[in-house]
Amino acid sequence: MKGLKKPKIYIDTSVISLLDQLESPKRRAETCELWKKIENKEFDVVISTVTMSEILRNVPEKKEKLLSYLKEIEYSLVAIDERSIAVASRFIDLGILKKRSFNDCQHIAVAIVSGADIIVSWNFKHVVNDKTISGVKVVADLEGYKGILIYTPSILTGEQE
Repeated sequence: MKGLKKPKIYIDTSVISLLDQLESPKRRAETCELWKKIENKEFDVVISTVTMSEILRNVPEKKEKLLSYLKEIEYSLVAIDERSIAVASRFIDLGILKKRSFNDCQHIAVAIVSGADIIVSWNFKHVVNDKTISGVKVVADLEGYKGILIYTPSILTGEQE
């Protein structure tokens, strides 16, 4: 498949956290499978400063574990800027997500603004659901950005049922 561009994926904190979730063996296995693909450079990976701040808020042991996973892969760290704040605010203005979910809005906005092809998340409450997926398409169109897909890791690894 020479000549094909690698998909650019944005991974949120839920994906990194699942690598360390022994109480969710199926999702953890699917996430580890995705992580292997990331380690093999099958994707260009983007994370944001929101992801890093969420990781850094964990207790020391968990924080160090999650940071060690990030050391295993290559990724671009994208800072929150005025453009991503504006896009994130649109999700609240349009009633797609609530103000208390602003971090999730920022995850989605950074993915859109950075030109990611896919948002990868296990966050079914705020990210991987019909309302958000539809809303992301509307906001990307309104703001003049390309469309973006929202998947769980299992969709990228072919592990879905």
